[in-house]
Amino acid sequence: MYKDSATVPAETQRHEEKEEMTAMTNLARHLKLTVDDYLTAEDGADSRHEYIDGELYAMTGASDRHGLITLNIASALRPLLRGTPCQLFANDMKVRLHIQNQDIFYYPDLLLSCDQNDRATYYRTHPCLLVEVLSGSTARIDRREKFWAYQTIPSLQEYLLISQTAREVEVYRRARDWAQEIVTEGSIRLDCLDVELGLEAIYEDVPLG
Repeated sequence: MYKDSATVPAETQRHEEKEEMTAMTNLARHLKLTVDDYLTAEDGADSRHEYIDGELYAMTGASDRHGLITLNIASALRPLLRGTPCQLFANDMKVRLHIQNQDIFYYPDLLLSCDQNDRATYYRTHPCLLVEVLSGSTARIDRREKFWAYQTIPSLQEYLLISQTAREVEVYRRARDWAQEIVTEGSIRLDCLDVELGLEAIYEDVPLG
């Protein structure tokens, strides 16, 4: 029977949308989802999914500290981009990779691309800076799977992993062969933008511990 959306309670609509996305996720586990179908499903979806070779992986929610750190970095960098070709995205822009004949889409917490030709609607392929805020559920993936994958991006100059429980940032640079640097005070040099990003700005109003 046809149901007019105006007569369906909002709670019922949300429940049906959630069921549809769950069904899509379950289907993708058995039948590999195409890239086009994935991008279409993600557009306007209530929940986000990363994509690895046709399979979907649901994203978990973030803490208040996670959100504050992400916003602090975006707020500190955004004014520095005026007059440049660089674009900065927080949380919702995917990075697309192609590794060993596999298409992969991740959602970094922050993505900076300065390539004027890198302008796809739903993803970027040539970022120069990627940032992940660490959490208990994602730290292993951020340090291993994503770290390895991100190194395959020729344009990437820096990868930052930021603690949300202590004032500590792990910095990995292509110029230093991806060797780990740990910064606990002062500032971080971002070669991608030729600027310094202070830890005071990163952790402003963030309750650590």
